[in-house]
Amino acid sequence: MTKDYLTGFLPDLDEFREKTIQFHKGELSVAEYKKFSGGFGSYAQRGGQKHMLRLRMAGGRLTKERLKFIAESCGKYEIGRLKMTTCQSIQLHDLEAGQLCDLMKEAWQAGMISRGGGGDFPRNVMATPLSGLQKEEYFNVMPYAVAAGEYLMGFIKTVKFPRKLKVCFSSHPENETHATFRDLGFVAGPNHTFDVYAAGGLGIKPSLGICVAKNISPDKILYYIKAMVETFVTYGNYENRARSRTRFMAEALGEDEFRQAYLKKLEEIFALHTGKAAMDSKSDEALELSEYMDLEEYKEAVRPVTKQEVPIKSHILSDERIFPQRQEGLYAVFYQPAGGILTPDQAIRLYHLIKPMEEVEIRLTPKEGLYVVNCSAAQAQVILSATKDSAQTLFETSVACIGASVCQVGIGDSQALLNACIKRVRQEGFASGVLPKIHISGCPSSCGTHQIGKIGFRGGIRQTPEGPRPAFAIFTGGCPIQGREVLADMGKLILAEDIPEFLTELGRMVEEEGMLYEEWTEKYPEKLNELIERYAG
Repeated sequence: MTKDYLTGFLPDLDEFREKTIQFHKGELSVAEYKKFSGGFGSYAQRGGQKHMLRLRMAGGRLTKERLKFIAESCGKYEIGRLKMTTCQSIQLHDLEAGQLCDLMKEAWQAGMISRGGGGDFPRNVMATPLSGLQKEEYFNVMPYAVAAGEYLMGFIKTVKFPRKLKVCFSSHPENETHATFRDLGFVAGPNHTFDVYAAGGLGIKPSLGICVAKNISPDKILYYIKAMVETFVTYGNYENRARSRTRFMAEALGEDEFRQAYLKKLEEIFALHTGKAAMDSKSDEALELSEYMDLEEYKEAVRPVTKQEVPIKSHILSDERIFPQRQEGLYAVFYQPAGGILTPDQAIRLYHLIKPMEEVEIRLTPKEGLYVVNCSAAQAQVILSATKDSAQTLFETSVACIGASVCQVGIGDSQALLNACIKRVRQEGFASGVLPKIHISGCPSSCGTHQIGKIGFRGGIRQTPEGPRPAFAIFTGGCPIQGREVLADMGKLILAEDIPEFLTELGRMVEEEGMLYEEWTEKYPEKLNELIERYAG
């Protein structure tokens, strides 16, 4: 289905090429170019000389064919680095302006559309990364994420949104995709239905989502997406960009009135596309939506795993990075380089590793890591051995956005901070779990999801007697787990240079009690606050 959009999207590249030339001639400002280029999933990096391209892939499914394209492009275009994002997409960085259009076109033709990857558009649709493979999940949501991703592509050139719209699916209470607090989230239940949450989001004035429907049939998801589109267009704020996300729409209307407004749109859409009203309607809208209502095509696109392996016993299979799948004899191997940064060599190595492995593919996580899935026991051991540069502890799986050294709007250098923290903490040799996974965002946009971490940091500036210095505000106590959701409030600023030592001292305090961080912070919250006060000064 994706290739059907190419006819409409490819002519847009001529305008993109022209705007990029104008930007590099100084005829467009950074802000003017950003407003245009975001709609193509591309932004100029800080300094304006290099560019980033964000490739969307519903559910974070990095198939063997897609990885091959990325690996080959790394060499062809001398890509500097790749960034796995918290929205299950991949960003290609350090691109020259002259490369951008050709690479973009080739990526589109390879099935990785960047159109709408930024700007005021529907973004990459997310799904629980191990959906269809995880033993404890309620049901496989991946086909529905793929269907939603395809359907939303149709709005990119037909609907003007106030801001971006993020849609996701969760198949497990761990709620990895934050489905209960996104613009629109579908939460799987044990009775093979979805509960629907809307108008949530992170960033400035974050908000949990509002439950607008319960126990809906999975085959009806596109009606609910269409209703959210219509609600956002009708009630979204087009005048004040700072208040144009869906959570502000719900705040302005009030929870009950928002729910009623959404359900009214839903009722109208069902009336238009079902029953006698649909039979009588010849409108383009009715015909357009009806094309997507049969989800069997998407279920076929995400085929069930047919690979069969005889289970074997091996001490290697007890490694914390190997997860048994629901398919007997198959395993998923977790891999996360620091900060979600993949070097071209790592991407190329991954491709050549999985190339001969039947049905093996990669699933990107919302925590900037990946799983190599559908591996036999022997294949899992090969992948494990070849990815020894992966994070080794819970703390080393910490999340960080690309940061201010690359991002035009960034304030704090998230990647530099995370690398400094990992380097310092490794010297202590703490057991995994003594320090939690931390989440670092370079600015209030929360691309590092700092508001849902046990500990989060957000870039800022602290005034000192020596003048302004780089600092990060600390957030504590966040939790994304379904039914226990907490969005952390901003605390005090700690100088960036002091954070590695702050975490080291925190780890020592936890270790001295013979506990892991989660237990320690529940028992001694006052000690954490005292430590923060001391470093915040």
